[in-house]
This record gives sequence, C-alpha cells and structure tokens, in this order.
Amino acid sequence: MFQPDLFSLEDCARPVKAGEPTRPLDLPAILERLTIVCERPRYSFMVLNLIAQASAQTGSAGPYIREGDRRIPVRDWLCDALVPVAQRDPRRLAIADKVRQDLEAKCALPVDPVAANRIVDAQVRKRVRQSGRTNVSRAVSELVRAGFVRRHYQGYRVDHQNRGAQRQAVYTITEEARRALHAGR
Repeated sequence: MFQPDLFSLEDCARPVKAGEPTRPLDLPAILERLTIVCERPRYSFMVLNLIAQASAQTGSAGPYIREGDRRIPVRDWLCDALVPVAQRDPRRLAIADKVRQDLEAKCALPVDPVAANRIVDAQVRKRVRQSGRTNVSRAVSELVRAGFVRRHYQGYRVDHQNRGAQRQAVYTITEEARRALHAGR
C-alpha cells in the first residue's frame, strides 16, 4: 500500500470533471469536498481550521508550534487541541477506568485521591495522544487528498517528502483554502 499524498498534488486532489463548473472555493465548497473525500469530514474540518490557525503568519504549521516557552511537534499540538472534543466520549472514559485498574493492580496509585487522579489523568493523556497522532495523520492525508493542505517532513539534515530520520511533519495550507476559511472575517 502506498501513501498517495507523497506524490504529486495533481494525483491526489479531487479531479474536476469535464463540464463541471469551476467556482471559487468558499466555506460550503470546502465542506462539500470534505464530505466527498473524507471518512470523518467534521474531524477533518476541525483539523483544517487548527492548521489554518497555526499557519496564520507563515502559511506553514510545524515542525514545531510555540506554546508559551515550549515547542511542541505540530501533530502533538493538534492532538492536544482536539482533546476537549472527546472529554465525554465513552471510549475515553473506558480508557480512564482501564488505566485506574492497571495502576491499582500494580499498587502504583497513592492514597491521596487528588494525586491519584493526577496520575490517572496523565496516563490517559499519554494514551489519547498516541492514538490522536494517528487520527491527525489520517485526517491530514485526507486534507491533502482534498487539495487543502500540502505536507512534507523537515528535520535532521534535509527536508523530504518521506518521514523518518528524525524528521517532523510540516503542514502548509493552500492559498485557495486559506482565502476560503478567512473570507468571512
């Protein structure tokens, strides 16, 4: 299996059919294209908005996002930004229960309930971030396929289209998508 967004954008973007009217991209057109291309269009739209917010000054988000005095990899920043959406998700609650049971079985929880909750929350955040990175990558691949984002990897020695070798993702929102998202502002 290959990752289509690593090849040319023309191969990945939604093709315009012959005779189909080409209209300027606006918010309803973005939503329409996302529903055609994406498995989870609402999630992909949230990721697109966050990438647009993070790339507001330079046009590119990553490889790190500055948050206060910390530098966070862009995928981790996106995961952290999307965590509140899943606060009441039954799967997240099940993860918290499982983490608590595992820690209790190892006698690794302190007696103080506040300290115990802090430890459980930290473990849940760690697990949610691991699965969230995968979800974000999948959503970005769909955004690349839709023609709204370009992705490359930047890091040790040389920028490259492929990940690995200590490279971090960089997401660049297309000018057309940027104009459509900021049209009403």
